[in-house]
Amino acid sequence: MTALIEVKNVTKEYRGVPAISDVSLTLEAGRIHAILGENGAGKSTLTKMIAGAVMPTRGEILLDGKPAIFSSPGEALRNGIAMVFQETSLVPSLTVAQNLYLGDEKPFNRLRGLYIGAQQFLQSLNFPVDPAANVSTLGAAQRQMVEIARAVRKNARVIIFDEPTATLTPEEKHHFFELIVRLKGRGVAIVFISHALEEALTISDTITVLRDGQHVITDDTANFDRDKIIRSMVGRTLSDQLYNRDPAQRSRFYGRKMLSVQNLSMGRMVRNTSFSVYAGQITGVFGLIGSGRTESAKVVAGVVKRNFFHGGIVRLLGRAIRFRTPRPGVREGIAYVTEDRKVEGIFETMSIAESIHIGALAASKSRSWLVNRREMRDLATRWIGALSIRAINSNARVLELSGGNQQKVVIAKALVQEPRVIIFDEPTRGVDVGAIAEIHQIINGLADKGLAVVVISSYLPEILNLSDRILVARQGRIVEEFAVEEASEEKIMYAAVH
Repeated sequence: MTALIEVKNVTKEYRGVPAISDVSLTLEAGRIHAILGENGAGKSTLTKMIAGAVMPTRGEILLDGKPAIFSSPGEALRNGIAMVFQETSLVPSLTVAQNLYLGDEKPFNRLRGLYIGAQQFLQSLNFPVDPAANVSTLGAAQRQMVEIARAVRKNARVIIFDEPTATLTPEEKHHFFELIVRLKGRGVAIVFISHALEEALTISDTITVLRDGQHVITDDTANFDRDKIIRSMVGRTLSDQLYNRDPAQRSRFYGRKMLSVQNLSMGRMVRNTSFSVYAGQITGVFGLIGSGRTESAKVVAGVVKRNFFHGGIVRLLGRAIRFRTPRPGVREGIAYVTEDRKVEGIFETMSIAESIHIGALAASKSRSWLVNRREMRDLATRWIGALSIRAINSNARVLELSGGNQQKVVIAKALVQEPRVIIFDEPTRGVDVGAIAEIHQIINGLADKGLAVVVISSYLPEILNLSDRILVARQGRIVEEFAVEEASEEKIMYAAVH
């Protein structure tokens, strides 16, 4: 195999604290190299240095045997290195086609020709995205498809995928894996970062594990199994804590009906759907993209409005409610943890303390906007400890955190509101196995305290592990309900598709 990229003893420090310390790595042509590790292990920092988004503090990066430390992603791209970032970098106000060809425009462009070319290219990748649609109107999965398509169109020699499958359905993942196998056949070096260990074991040729910013192991994928990867990542096995719980152990006293939804409708996405949520119970909601599961949750929480006429009825503890914005919902005790933390969940330039305090302000009925800095820091310190948020201190900006730690800040911002009903939309998307166990423990603890908990997830093992009852959404409505004891992956997927 030909070594395209050689990373030699690279270190990256932020404020004197190393995010990556003395790491070496080799990327070979025609090989898929998976990089695994917990949040904060340094995966994204390492790959961003290769892609020119971050400058190393020390160390050397070689391209074709020659020094190649790039000052920007554009310079790296001109040298054949493309990166699909975990958080998409598309321009929301432009169309899909314009984003695909951004930077490669001709002096005179015909929009019709641009859209036809983009449509043909997207169809060749099996990505169902309208090239004339504005990116701002797309869901998280379709934005990810456009990001992937843009990197592939550049004909790069090295393509880095950071959590590319987090928002894709099983069918879309299948098409994506076929795509990277084709790229591998062309001699492209693929870097695959994912928290889905099964995907890494299936698709990769080589696996590297990082822990706390340091290299732990690199070996052929054939020499790994799930437990070996987890032990390398966290120093212990977590299999028994994740997706192997006995349903018989899930018996819990269920309280009164907290939330009742009848004939809820919102545009074309939610169509006369009905369901109920109970105190002390975890209600799992599964559905494919376009099933209306997220939109239903947003209507309940006041993030979006339901139809004014014939929009249905939502009752909280038997009282009819209709929220036009999220804040009245928060004050009534309904919290929504979004699936898209970058767009809807965090203020990137704020500190951790300020972000968590925003949640407390939203729930407060006081009209005073004076901020007690000491109380804000104490509140942040408590939640940083409770959720094991990895940060230098509470004054660190949310932008400086890894994706999983950003997710924990979003959860803390919701929990500080002391809700009675809390809706988690894809709570462990982009989260490592160690943090998954912690977040699952938090969710179970909330139900044990008597809260009504809703978990929306596209990962069936998570739904089966967490839920006391399972609702399946399809084409804008709830079509099936299962007790966890009688549910299986086959039954749930069949209900979601047929």
